[in-house]
Amino acid sequence: MGKTLRSLLIKNGRVIDPASNSEAVADLLIRDGCIANIGQLSTTAEVTIEAEGMLVTPGLIDMHTHLREPGHEQAETIQSGSQAAVGGGFTTVAAMPNTKPCIDNAKMVSFVKEQAQKADLCRVLVVGAVTVGRQGQELAGLEAMAQAGAMAFSDDGDCVATTELMRKALAEASKLNKTIIQHCEDPQTTRGDVNAAIAEAVGLSGSSEETEAEIVERDLKLLGNFSGRYHVAHVSAAATVEVIRKAKLRGVNVTAEVTPHHLALTDELCRSLDPVYKVRPPLRSAVDVAALKAALAEGTIDCLACDHAPHTSQSKALGFSEAPAGMIGLETALGVYVTELIEGGVLSWMRLIEMLTVKPAAVLGLDRPSLAVGQRADITIIDPARKWKVEPEKFHSKGRNCPFAGKILIGKAVATIVAGELKKTPGKTRG
Repeated sequence: MGKTLRSLLIKNGRVIDPASNSEAVADLLIRDGCIANIGQLSTTAEVTIEAEGMLVTPGLIDMHTHLREPGHEQAETIQSGSQAAVGGGFTTVAAMPNTKPCIDNAKMVSFVKEQAQKADLCRVLVVGAVTVGRQGQELAGLEAMAQAGAMAFSDDGDCVATTELMRKALAEASKLNKTIIQHCEDPQTTRGDVNAAIAEAVGLSGSSEETEAEIVERDLKLLGNFSGRYHVAHVSAAATVEVIRKAKLRGVNVTAEVTPHHLALTDELCRSLDPVYKVRPPLRSAVDVAALKAALAEGTIDCLACDHAPHTSQSKALGFSEAPAGMIGLETALGVYVTELIEGGVLSWMRLIEMLTVKPAAVLGLDRPSLAVGQRADITIIDPARKWKVEPEKFHSKGRNCPFAGKILIGKAVATIVAGELKKTPGKTRG
């Protein structure tokens, strides 16, 4: 739990606020959980954070997190996952429903919310399942889940594969003003372990990038009949980018996200048959990676999302075909984004923070994050130049399935503030 403070002063930070498109060195005062003042301040506070050389941003949002509870607590819990989130600079995460039992009813939505309140770390939003049991056979009770607090719906981990079920889901979600988040892998054609381009060479089943694009194209045709919102999870392929780009030019209400691993890693790593590189959708080619970065730069892809997917060390130690797919990401995501996108010249800091705050908030139906006076004080303080070595054994997450282990990354969250409470504390404080 964080320290409860009546007042907190952040001094001399570079304040970046995408909601107002403003950026300036300033002080920021928090009182009773809200932003009380911003500017060149002479006031005092219970605790003061010296933030010279640091970035002060709205609290980062991860719209794609697997917290595993209930049912897979050996891999992660809402407590440990929330600790990982604030450790990585995230003040809000959206929990995906592929738990056991899965989050496909109001009772399960309430359970996750209650566990998150007990953890008292970051805000945990709930994404409900689209279909009962995530089995793709029968539409779940979306309205009841929405009333219980579900912010969006997804069968993530599996695709809503049948056209009729997706039609029903889009119709219901449209009435509820909620987003459908689609995992675009048709189980009949794309459940391969690696990218199709290298499948024969490594002797494993392959997943073609074209089939990812085909699911998106099918769904967007259905979306044209409704006023709802549709979001493409973990885009991995150049072909998918092209479908989304053309749809946006037609005015279709589609958004999309990309993960750290699909931006920084390629399918060549899978030739090692190290299960740490097994993920769904699979790592793609360097051509696909370049297309994803270009799509971020031009705005075709809206959001950056972790797809934090912890597994036990025992399960990941199985052979490539037997091991579960997924990688942890909450505690490395920011460093990967800075290294690949800021240092790589793809995005400005303003755009990067927008894709980690304003954009995911819009997809999830949240109020627009802002550092304006009167707003809830969810804030991340970032050292943009910090170089650090990825050491998964020191992470808060229970997961150790990290593809960046041993790498040197640039950029790190040094403080995480949720509703005015310090959940991750920097070294430079007074009071």
